[in-house]
Amino acid sequence: MSEIKRQIVAIGGGGFSKEPDNPLIEQYILNLAAKDKPRVCLVPTAGGDRDSYIVQFYAAFMQFSCTPCHLSLFSPPTVDLRSFVLEQDILYVGGGNTRNLLALWKAWELDQIIKEAWEKGTILCGVSAGSLCWFEEGVSDYLPGQLNPLKCLGFIKGSHSPHYNHPQRRPIYHQLIANSLLSNGYAADDGVALHFVNEQIEKVVSSHLEAKAYRVEKCGDSVTETVLTPTYLGGALE
Repeated sequence: MSEIKRQIVAIGGGGFSKEPDNPLIEQYILNLAAKDKPRVCLVPTAGGDRDSYIVQFYAAFMQFSCTPCHLSLFSPPTVDLRSFVLEQDILYVGGGNTRNLLALWKAWELDQIIKEAWEKGTILCGVSAGSLCWFEEGVSDYLPGQLNPLKCLGFIKGSHSPHYNHPQRRPIYHQLIANSLLSNGYAADDGVALHFVNEQIEKVVSSHLEAKAYRVEKCGDSVTETVLTPTYLGGALE
């Protein structure tokens, strides 16, 4: 019997709602399930279970060989959330307010259920808030117009900054690490996904040629960046 892999794919930004005509990262994630028709569940908590986002998800994933569904905490699909989550092959966590996501998951004990599913082989992935939530901590815009440190689930050690190509993300992430308000971590531009296997970085992939990821670390009184050059998933299409 093969060893169960604990897999997380953290997408810095973009995804099906922003780039419906560029499904390269979604296809990469589906291929990880190694099934003809994996069960893919959207968890749109961070966006308030917004109907339009859920519709976009179904429109995107109905094009693939998979079985899409969604888990709303405002309108739960069942009283037995644990059994529902454990049936899924992939959990795709949407963007929005990470602080609200964490509060609601803990209130519903969904954080514990998702961790159990991950340990049993369910692939966890997500974009923006759905990228940040898996780390110990990171940079979040849960307050309008501000970027602040936020404690997260801790499935992956260290910190994280999604949307690293956006203005102010890089300098604020550097400042927080330099001041020891955040630990060393990983940053990802929009269109980049960090693929972790058993809590170790396995691969970095992208849906844009120019997009990059970085290992960001405190070094004395300064902060250093090491570029993690992604594998461009559209290479076969050129």
